[in-house]
Amino acid sequence: MHNQRTFAVGLALAALCSGCVGYGPNTQQGAVGGAAAGALLGGIVGNNSRHGDTLSGAAIGAVAGGLAGGAIGNSVDHQRGTIYSQPQNEYVVAQPPPPPPPRREVVAVRPAREAVWIEGYWTYTGRGDRYEWVPGHWEVPPPQRRVFVRPGWERRSNGYVYVRGYWR
Repeated sequence: MHNQRTFAVGLALAALCSGCVGYGPNTQQGAVGGAAAGALLGGIVGNNSRHGDTLSGAAIGAVAGGLAGGAIGNSVDHQRGTIYSQPQNEYVVAQPPPPPPPRREVVAVRPAREAVWIEGYWTYTGRGDRYEWVPGHWEVPPPQRRVFVRPGWERRSNGYVYVRGYWR
């Protein structure tokens, strides 16, 4: 009975954790698998402890396993060059608000030979005519990507759409 309850708690926690992880497929699978395995092992350990606290052991195991599995999966996603698809709001306007003039910047020392300098830019916030400054920085491109496409407005059939910066 205790093992069935432990397994059920583990599956429930794994399902809950699956919505909280990153967007890479290995990150998701690692977090869910780690949470399920951690809940099962944590429940067994908790059940066999002096206090016989199966539920607390399963919860702690699920969190620890989910974090460890997600971190391992995220590492695999990065090694394979998974491009994360961040959820984006699509801002459509009749006429885009003009951004403020660019800020003056000093280029920092290059941290790695493969790093690419991305000049600072104004990013649209989606609130009226508000933009936020993103300072220039060095960034190592994802595998098979070398050019950073700056964000900006594109003319489409339904108006102007703001396209966030991305690697090509």
